[in-house]
Amino acid sequence: MKIIAACGNDCSICPRYNAPGFEKTSDQLHETAVLWQKIGYRDKVVSNEEISCQGCRPENWCRYGIATCCAQKGVSDCGKCPEHPCDKFNECLEVTASFIPTCKNACTAEEFLMMSKAFFEKEKNLLP
Repeated sequence: MKIIAACGNDCSICPRYNAPGFEKTSDQLHETAVLWQKIGYRDKVVSNEEISCQGCRPENWCRYGIATCCAQKGVSDCGKCPEHPCDKFNECLEVTASFIPTCKNACTAEEFLMMSKAFFEKEKNLLP
């Protein structure tokens, strides 16, 4: 079952997503923290608590404010918004795409496939 975040990320594939039904072990979360540092998402290996994600909520920090925006507009994701695509979403796509070359170089083929499905297919995931 796919779980699509407000921005189009596929949480069900994301190695950070640690919600019921998708629980990660301590080792898996640590491996994710190492991967995030390796590809430049973090400047150091962070704690399991920091890397673990329970999903989009308006109260969670988001660089683009997308979860808050969707909540304010009463939609579950950007694809359901009448203003889609907006500047926030386009910036999110642009920044996400900027990590593709780094991921290709730093990740194993398996890691890159997971990253692609989880993060680099936002637009496809938001289609009805």
